[in-house]
Amino acid sequence: MARQVVTELVANAVEHTESTTVGASITRTGTVSARVVVTDASRTRPTPGTPADDAENGRGLCLVDALAHTWGSELVHGGKRVWAELHADGPQ
Repeated sequence: MARQVVTELVANAVEHTESTTVGASITRTGTVSARVVVTDASRTRPTPGTPADDAENGRGLCLVDALAHTWGSELVHGGKRVWAELHADGPQ
């Protein structure tokens, strides 16, 4: 679950921004929870897409939404931070 969320958030930062630097971290927040954070230099917040059934991409944030307990983004100095809270028992 965490691997897929990190992969999707980093892929979005690389594909949809002009950032030359993307950062990622995972922090354990409890005995069964973790927080994934991806940063980039873009000030554009991510929004889930609604891809056509036969589209080859556009489902990344939908996957993050399905796998994470909660997720969001916030503007920070120099860009944005996209985060996801993960719980071992899955999304709530």
